Amino acid sequence: MSAALQSLTGVADPARAPATSLFRLDAPLRRIETDGVQQRLPAGPAATLGARVADFFAGRTDGPALLVGALPFDPAHEDALFQPAQVSTPTSAPVPAVMALGGHAVEMPSAAAYADAVARCIERLDTGAAPGAEVLRKVVLARSLRVDAPVAIDPRALAARLGADRSVTTYVTPVPASAGGAAGWLVGATPELLVSRRGRAIVSHPLAGSARRLADPDADRRAAEALMESVKDHDEHRHVVDAIVEALAPLCSALQVPPRPSLHATATMWHLGTRITGTLRNADVSAATLAGLLHPTPAVCGTPRPQALEMIRALEPVDRGFYAGAVGWCDAQGDGDWYVSIRCAHVQGRTMRLFAGAGIVSGSQPALEVDETAAKFRALLDALGIDEARAA
Repeated sequence: MSAALQSLTGVADPARAPATSLFRLDAPLRRIETDGVQQRLPAGPAATLGARVADFFAGRTDGPALLVGALPFDPAHEDALFQPAQVSTPTSAPVPAVMALGGHAVEMPSAAAYADAVARCIERLDTGAAPGAEVLRKVVLARSLRVDAPVAIDPRALAARLGADRSVTTYVTPVPASAGGAAGWLVGATPELLVSRRGRAIVSHPLAGSARRLADPDADRRAAEALMESVKDHDEHRHVVDAIVEALAPLCSALQVPPRPSLHATATMWHLGTRITGTLRNADVSAATLAGLLHPTPAVCGTPRPQALEMIRALEPVDRGFYAGAVGWCDAQGDGDWYVSIRCAHVQGRTMRLFAGAGIVSGSQPALEVDETAAKFRALLDALGIDEARAA
């Protein structure tokens, strides 16, 4: 779809754009802002993250004992982490006003094409698999919205707009740019904690199963109640919790998992969430190791992971890059916080690509999944001042 968009936000003079090393995380557990790059972590896949981080800190004696950055969605692709030169606690900035600008947006795929992909995916669920392979039970399919503005987009200003919703964790992190292209950024406001570690104490708070928030209080309450009673959404959520518990249980001497999810609200969405807490058996298991083990969960990928990844690669026309990956930090003591990088945009110069996904299970309906992705776009569209009726 192409449409004239009359308003964008967070746009600044390119000369005032943040340095390419800016990392900012505004989270309940820890708020971080960094400046400069002391050293980059040798890039690699998620499975080697813990070992690479341990090797890095074993060989470093100068600079902050901290690594910050992002993991891509595809666990086989290379991450983008670095040791900052300086670390501080970010100050609260006033929320920038929405600035009226010209621009246009293009959906990829279109709503109709996305609905068709969902229908094709549903046909493959819970059907016969190759001998010895698990049956595909859930796939998270995403679509994107490309926004082109007439001037460069300031990632710091966009993050400040997103931060008006205090129920989410906002972030800005540099990501690799295409050769010769402008600096690349991942900017977002995520409600989902992949994993946190402090000593032997760990927390994971997965979200799966969603419903759009509504302006009318009574209708909004009914939407939340319907989500709590939805068999389809509880089924989708169970796949995520089961996978995380299966991965963490061998590493923990104690693991607490509530028997039923609870409601988690943001300004635009209701979610089913389960707060999982545990105690590690071995204090040598770092937050980086845990992030590499858990990512990507069925909340952003599907289950079983290999078959879901194959389906995503076949059906999604736009590579996710760092969308639905993870953003966070880890230190030399093994502590750290990693958040699932959803509700985000990839910003590069005057171009911004927004992403939104929906979990597809056997009870899914294509039209409802289109509506769910449109609702998830709202967090970014609201921050940009874009009328949803013209962009969804």
